[in-house]
This record gives sequence, structure tokens and C-alpha cells, in this order.
Amino acid sequence: MTLAISYDDVASAARRLEGVAHCTPVLTSQTVNERTGAQVFFKAENLQRMGAFKFRGAYNAVSQLSRDQRAQGVLAFSSGNHAQAMALSARLLGVPSVILMPKDAPAAKVAATRAYQAGIQGSEVVLFDRYTEDREALSHRLAQERGLTLIPPYDHPHVMAGQGTAAKELIEQVATMPGGGALDALLVCVGGGGLISGCAVAAKHLLPQIQVWGVEPEAGNDTQRSLAEGRIVHIDTPKTIADGAQTQHSGQLTFPVIQALVSGIVTVSDEQLVRAMRLFAERLKVVVEPTGALGAAALLERVAGLPDLRGRRVGVILSGGNVDVARFASLLAQTAD
Repeated sequence: MTLAISYDDVASAARRLEGVAHCTPVLTSQTVNERTGAQVFFKAENLQRMGAFKFRGAYNAVSQLSRDQRAQGVLAFSSGNHAQAMALSARLLGVPSVILMPKDAPAAKVAATRAYQAGIQGSEVVLFDRYTEDREALSHRLAQERGLTLIPPYDHPHVMAGQGTAAKELIEQVATMPGGGALDALLVCVGGGGLISGCAVAAKHLLPQIQVWGVEPEAGNDTQRSLAEGRIVHIDTPKTIADGAQTQHSGQLTFPVIQALVSGIVTVSDEQLVRAMRLFAERLKVVVEPTGALGAAALLERVAGLPDLRGRRVGVILSGGNVDVARFASLLAQTAD
């Protein structure tokens, strides 16, 4: 089977993003290394433009639209990070954006999306109920009615390729760091699969022996179940604090990549996510949103299904840091001594 993207697509995306996206830092922690027994390298996409890796895929996709498509505008549906990424990317390129967001999306993400749209005529946020309405059906109807180009949050080759640049950068950065070298494993959060599919393509090309592991919230393990059954499994919208992973199924384009290149999927609980978020705040002095902490939580908690990574070099994608300050404080208070 021919996969939706190749490493050449990721490399091309990296060239488009050069000078536009941040080359985010790689963070390390002696505390984390001692706790896990591994050399751990965190790719800080929480410090990316608009606060998440999503900017990479969104900009790569919008930048390839035709002149007519740019004039008409783009449409996206998202709980928050893809929404902000599309709004910012469209603004940078002078393109109107219509963003479909759930009514219960984090207030900070809705506000930021609207702020990125400011000054671009024809741009707006449209709210919907994620538990009673089908966002994909709504988005297709809006796109048809208004002549907009739909760019979904994960199931799009340009989005997938853009997200893969995070792993490409991480691997190249770690290779030159003290104590670095070739990564043995890469842990990536999983929602619809755009990030892990792009990262897997990049990682397996650059380091053929690397193991790529996906991490989902326990309440939303649709991709784990899909791999077990050999088909895309659809679930009800999961109730989890990891709002960026509240997807109901993998993508038609992303799932074959996951099947071909990902070693497996493990899950973590909301409680484990909060403990990881607290560690990042206290020890590394950075804010990581719940979804962004999925990979780290799996490693720190040594969850079932994950191989023994002691003595290995492990890369972890911190996918984002967009969390409301009051909610962040409330979550961390749950784990206070």
C-alpha cells in the first residue's frame, strides 16, 4: 500500500516552514532521567507559534492553496489548537478563515482563535455542540454553502507532512546535543493521528530502527482498538481532560500510516496526565496542556504495554501548552501534597 505522505513531503514542508515556524527547543531534566532510567529529550512544541505543533500542519496546508482558494477562504473544525493554527496561518497569508469549534472548548482557545482572525474580513468562529452534532457533517455543509476550502485537523496529507517536521527537527537536534545521538524510541500523543503519522514517516526514514509509540487517553483509545481490530473503530466522544485527543476515530489517511510504522498504542489516565503536568511546571518550569503531556505521562508512569526504555534515548513530543490559567491551576491543585 502506498502511504498518504513520504519523507520528501515532510522535507518540503520543513522548507516552507523555515523562518515562519519556530524551531522549538529540546528540553531535558535530570530528575526525569533518574525517574525513568532513560535519557529523555522533550520536543517543546508548547513553545511553538500559537502554542502547539498544529501551526506546522496548518501553515503547510494553507500555503499550498491556489489564488482562487485563498480568495474564497478556508474552513476548519477543531477543539482549539488546530483552530488557532488555522486562524493564525490564514492571517499570515491574508486568507479569510471560518473555524467550527465546540461550545465547551477551552475559553482561552476560543478567545485566541478570534484574536488571530481580527482584521481579516470574512473570518469568524462558529460554535456547535460536540455531543449532539456531527462536526464533520457541519463543516462539509458550511464549506459547500460558502465556497470554502476545508482543511481538516489531521486527515490531510499537507497537514500530516507539516506535523512530521516536529520529529525531523527533534532527531536532528538530539544528534548534536551532549549525551545525545540517535533516538531509540519516540513517544507521540494521538488524537486523529496527524501528528503521529507525520512523525512516524520522518522518524522511520531518518532512523529506521527507532520505535514510535502512540499515547491516547484511557477514555479515548479508539486508535489502540483500531490497531487491535485491523480497522478504523468509531467511538463516542470521550470525556477526558485531554481535549485535543477527544477524537472519535482515526483518519482514512492517517490510520494506514499508523498501521505500517507505529510499534503500538498505550493509554494513560487523566490523573496520570495531571501528575505529568505538575512535574513540568515544577521541574522544567513550563506549561504543558493535558493532551501535550500524554507521551510524557506514559513514560513517567511506565504504563502497561510500553517496553522497558531504561538505558535508551527517548524522544517525547510535548504537543502543546494552550490551557486556561485558572483550569491549569485547578488541575494541578488536585495533586498538591
